[in-house]
Amino acid sequence: DVEKVALNYGRVDYKYLDNVSTIDAKNYLKQGHFPPGSMGPKIQAVINFLESGGERAIITSLEKINDALEGKAGTHFYIENS
Repeated sequence: DVEKVALNYGRVDYKYLDNVSTIDAKNYLKQGHFPPGSMGPKIQAVINFLESGGERAIITSLEKINDALEGKAGTHFYIENS
């Protein structure tokens, strides 16, 4: 369980993400930030959901779900058209 999505996860230079567009999420995937065996499938599912008409998506831990729904926790994803 993770509270937020992070770039460079597991490294000293990691960075938690608060708000991520679908364009940025795709770029991060291409750059290898989200491996297939960890966060990659979750990020791809978020992209697919939003591009299929979903309004918003959040990745967070179960413990933080209420805070995330109030915008106080988690990584929030939104659609951004190129």
